[in-house]
Amino acid sequence: MADNSRKEIASARRWVVKVGSALLTNDGRGLDNDVIANLVAQIVALRERGAEVVLVSSGAVAAGIVRLGWPRRPQQLHDLQAAAAVGQSILVRAYENACDPHGLATAQILLGHDDITARDRYLNARATLTTLLGLGVLPIVNENDTVVTDEIRFGDNDTLAALVANLIDADALLLLTDQLGLFEADPRQHPDARLVDRRDVHDTALDSMAGEGGALGRGGMVTKLRAARLAARSGTETLITSGRLEDVIHRVSAGENLGTWLRTGKQPQNARKQWLAGMVQIPGSVELDEGAVRVLREAGRSLLPVGVRGVRGRFQRGDMVSCLGPDGREVARGLVNYSDIETRRILGQPSGAIAGLLGYQGDEELIHRDNLVLL
Repeated sequence: MADNSRKEIASARRWVVKVGSALLTNDGRGLDNDVIANLVAQIVALRERGAEVVLVSSGAVAAGIVRLGWPRRPQQLHDLQAAAAVGQSILVRAYENACDPHGLATAQILLGHDDITARDRYLNARATLTTLLGLGVLPIVNENDTVVTDEIRFGDNDTLAALVANLIDADALLLLTDQLGLFEADPRQHPDARLVDRRDVHDTALDSMAGEGGALGRGGMVTKLRAARLAARSGTETLITSGRLEDVIHRVSAGENLGTWLRTGKQPQNARKQWLAGMVQIPGSVELDEGAVRVLREAGRSLLPVGVRGVRGRFQRGDMVSCLGPDGREVARGLVNYSDIETRRILGQPSGAIAGLLGYQGDEELIHRDNLVLL
């Protein structure tokens, strides 16, 4: 039954739907074609109501593991990549077989870290996805697991789904899992734990409620909460619920009160800020004093060397660095104008002293406000 309080969800017209490995592989027993057919039928029905849908699907590695006859998920990267290579074709073929009776064309999109961190490739991925949606095609997105390395991977398809939501300015992100939603405590250990109906995505109380993932999937509630906060940067509302509920996509998209709704609570950032926030590889960080944190948060100004009191890691000019407050929490990130060695020389100093300390006059800002995003 539709809930008028969820009219924002019911009015969403551009959706990203992410489905996890546990749902598609029947908890490790190979791809469940009946589940896939049912999922596709629900997506078709959503499209017929005028919505656009991008599907982010896990399952390639899990399908490959089963096809190769391995008893458990391997630990070595090359084994995981081999499983992904075997399983990806199985996964896409299953979706094509399910879509064919509906006359729905599909497109496989494999994204890697460079497709998000390189500005030109970010824009190209954005254009490709929006073009496919305009053509009435169902894009099926997965991480390019066959070539990615641990150092530059998204880490889970929840994060990837959130970045896709940023790419296409989605109205809603639906994370389908094997849980009913986010609970106030782990329901496996606390059977009387209450389901979180709705909450502002930035509520810090949510952090203690999140749990870890299972054996097949990498993404537990921790990654789903992180993904929801990332998706919120483009104004995307996130819902977490069970993919095993009957007709779940129709019911959620109609505004029925299912699962956990994590509300954005703020206006979306522009595309460049979304791109900056979505950067995965961060080689270093700078520690800020209270004054610098206040200036960034309240005045929206650039970060100057005078507000920095420490440097961690190794980075070069143009790298993404994390900005940490005195309590160690990340408050912002941005593209730095100086290397870590240079930053150590000028930290705590006024911008007018840069030339004398470095021997040349560089930028006044350590990170310009146009290249900085608050978290």
